[in-house]
Amino acid sequence: MGVRKKERAAQIKEAKKNLAVAKLNNCPTSPRKMRLVADLVRGVKVERALAILKFNQKEASRRVEKLLLSAIANWQAKNEDASIEEADLVVKEIRVDGGAMLKRLRPAPQGRAHRIRKRSNHVTIVVGASNNTQS
Repeated sequence: MGVRKKERAAQIKEAKKNLAVAKLNNCPTSPRKMRLVADLVRGVKVERALAILKFNQKEASRRVEKLLLSAIANWQAKNEDASIEEADLVVKEIRVDGGAMLKRLRPAPQGRAHRIRKRSNHVTIVVGASNNTQS
C-alpha cells in the first residue's frame, strides 16, 4: 500500500472513531410510515431526539427509539473514556430503505383477486459527536 493510501486510510479510520452505527433489518412497517418518524430526528441532538420519539404516537417511533438507544450504547462501547453529555451526540444520518415484501391475495368481486403487498424496511442510524464546540 502506498504512503498516500495509508494516510487516507488513517484519516478515514480516525473520522469513523467518533461515529457509531445501529441497524434494524426487516422491520414490519412500510418504509413510507417509517420515514415520517425518521425525518423528525434527522440532524437533531440525541437527547432531543429521544424526547421527540418518546412522546410521538406513531408505532414506528417506538422502534426508532429502541434503535437510537442501541446506537448510543454502541458509541459508548467504542469511546469508553468519553461521556455522552460532553460529546454532544447528534443523529448524523438516518436511512430508511425498503425491505422484503410479503405478497398476499385478497378476494375481490366476480372471482377476481387483488394483490396486497405487506412491506417491510431496513433502518440505519449513524450517531456521532457534533463538530461545533459551543458552550
